[in-house]
Amino acid sequence: MKIEIMDTTLRDGEQTSGVSFAAQEKLSIARLLLEELKVDRIEIASARVSEGEYQAVSRVIEWATKRGFLDKIEVLGFVDGGVSIKWLKDSGCRVLNLLCKGSLNHCEHQLRKTPEQHLKDIQATIALAKANDVDVNIYLEDWSNGMITSPEYVFQLVDTLQHEPLKRIMLPDTLGVLNPYNTFDFCKMMIERYPNVHFDFHAHNDYDLATANVFSAVKAGVKGIHVTVNGLGERAGNAPISSVIPVLHDQLKVETNINEQSVNNVSRIVESYAGIRIPSNKPVIGDNVFTQCAGIHADGDSKNNLYFNELLPERFGRTREYALGKTSGKANIRKNLEELGIDLDEDSIRKITDRIIELGDKKEIVTPEDLPYIISDVLKQDVLENKIQILNYSLSLTQGLKPIASLLIEINGKSYESAARGDGQYDAFVRALRKIYKDQLNRDFPMLINYSVSIPPGGRTDALVQTMISWEYKGIEFKTRGLDGDQTEAAIKATIKMLNKIENM
Repeated sequence: MKIEIMDTTLRDGEQTSGVSFAAQEKLSIARLLLEELKVDRIEIASARVSEGEYQAVSRVIEWATKRGFLDKIEVLGFVDGGVSIKWLKDSGCRVLNLLCKGSLNHCEHQLRKTPEQHLKDIQATIALAKANDVDVNIYLEDWSNGMITSPEYVFQLVDTLQHEPLKRIMLPDTLGVLNPYNTFDFCKMMIERYPNVHFDFHAHNDYDLATANVFSAVKAGVKGIHVTVNGLGERAGNAPISSVIPVLHDQLKVETNINEQSVNNVSRIVESYAGIRIPSNKPVIGDNVFTQCAGIHADGDSKNNLYFNELLPERFGRTREYALGKTSGKANIRKNLEELGIDLDEDSIRKITDRIIELGDKKEIVTPEDLPYIISDVLKQDVLENKIQILNYSLSLTQGLKPIASLLIEINGKSYESAARGDGQYDAFVRALRKIYKDQLNRDFPMLINYSVSIPPGGRTDALVQTMISWEYKGIEFKTRGLDGDQTEAAIKATIKMLNKIENM
């Protein structure tokens, strides 16, 4: 069984609050959906919205005609005496998704017409569309409430419409009120009563049940499903294609024409155009969904993929990652080291794990890009005996006054205390240190000759800042490096390494 997928990102998705696609963006998304993602149909606009919308539709239609996709392009239109049909025909579009009333409540109170009057208007619109060589699908707007409150009205409409020259009748849960149980029952009722009609199901996500309702609709026998990229759409949005496709493929074992490999790429591009961020825990496309955090999971993945399921990241153009944080454990570290091609002994891995846990306790985000920095910092840090330690320090910054640093330092087992003002917090810290060395120890203090700050490449981290400081001491130049989430603390760590280095000279 193969299910037809209609994507309405460019129509219903654009009804997301704050989302508006420019003409070039619509064309770009249309290309991605049809050529890369390979959806069966796309709904790209509502008729009569604006001159800009008309121009955008015309551009998409021009491209689609050249590519042989014209019959896959659809526009929402209305029972309006032929105005929508003229709009479509002038733009070049040849498929009308006609919005009709699927509940008695909408028919009587919004249109202020009887079912017989509405049905007569629908038939006239269909006839006019066919006369203009425009194919028609019908939306039964508010169909879900129609089935709940006025099923006899729904049947009255479809009893007649099933004999009209329609390609599809589309069943929208317009207000997102259905659940998986009544979705199945209502869809099954329609399919059994009208076995020769091609039914689509159009879900909304108000109760966060859109994907579950799609599952039930397909299980009941509908032939088409409506989706949007990233679940964009009115209010809480529509059924997201990234969730629907694996549910259809894995849970229901039905086929679609969708190219799963393109799901993530298309989602990211639409995210950029729409300006609506994808939540990190969004199934399939969220930043974190293929990231193992717990060390026990990484360990299990190394032992016959114990924590894998059918949602393999490679299916969707992604890769599995292993988070670095306080719950990581050595197994996560090993997985990341393998990716980097780094081989370390157990003792080194333990030290690196301890450092990552320390950063995690500070709520810092550690990324794989940080790992080489951490390795270099931790392993080089143990080369020298630490004869000098900072016991305590305080940095204060007050508006209009120079920063003040107070510190307590231990040198060869003896404590020294000092305070100083400086042009910045780190400058105040160094001045306080220099006072201890010159005034209390009567020793030379190295000259700082260069200072640079960097973060790991890629900019994906808030965990680490690397401070590299160049020093000159008794005619010898050397560098020390500090690594921390805070720039000043990273500089202080580099300075302590410098003090231990000169102590061992």
